[in-house]
Amino acid sequence: MSYAEVIGDPIKHSKSPLIHAFWLDALGLDASYRATHVMPDGLAGFFEERRADPDWRGCNITLPHKQAALDLVEDRGDVRGTIGAINTVFRAEDGALVGTNTDAGGFFAPIADLDLADAPVVVIGAGGAARAVLFALATMRVGRVTLLNRSPLKGAALLASFGLKGDALSLDAALPPAALLVNTSPLGMTGQPPLALDLAPLPEKAVVYDIVYAPLETGLLADAHARGLDTVDGLEMLVAQAALAFEIFFGAEPPRARDDELRALLTS
Repeated sequence: MSYAEVIGDPIKHSKSPLIHAFWLDALGLDASYRATHVMPDGLAGFFEERRADPDWRGCNITLPHKQAALDLVEDRGDVRGTIGAINTVFRAEDGALVGTNTDAGGFFAPIADLDLADAPVVVIGAGGAARAVLFALATMRVGRVTLLNRSPLKGAALLASFGLKGDALSLDAALPPAALLVNTSPLGMTGQPPLALDLAPLPEKAVVYDIVYAPLETGLLADAHARGLDTVDGLEMLVAQAALAFEIFFGAEPPRARDDELRALLTS
């Protein structure tokens, strides 16, 4: 039986197996999807094993492998030169393992109807997920981006690499007014330190977007709800990027008309 999987360290929190299993069952496809714990020192060996398995369709990649995996697979779409991180690897028709990134499209999908042209944005974090988010924001032609990160120097380099104008500040810096605030860091995730921000500077029409989905309502989203701000939770991006990966792995479009049913399953 053909299969795909999600890899990371840790991986128990992942909801990707539930999402893909729901779609596979709905479409009646004879395939499976699972979660596999892969530590950093085992990443190269993982791809060597999967390269030799004809039933393997590919994998999604989560923390902390999104950049390291680029060195272990082919980069036919120049992901290194654009986003700089991958979250999906698939087996091409010629048998090669090829990396791509569905995070950027998954991030964009829930906010596609927002007019963010020239609007100020705040981004928290500077890891692999931040790269996908910044790539998407650059294509949306947003205004100044304030990037908050433990290392402002790393944040400044990241902004420059995407041609974005703005400021890179430390995590304890005060927020500027912004139309969109995005947390791309693991802060606020179960088992991680909280993300403590004063949201008072955000205008009443600002949108707060947290890509963390465990817990579904993070402290950041709870604070945003308390202020009456619109929010986007991590499940929306997770499902959107998973849909793109599902079609790559299994050659079929997932039944997005059943998203409400899927979300109920994921939050039960």
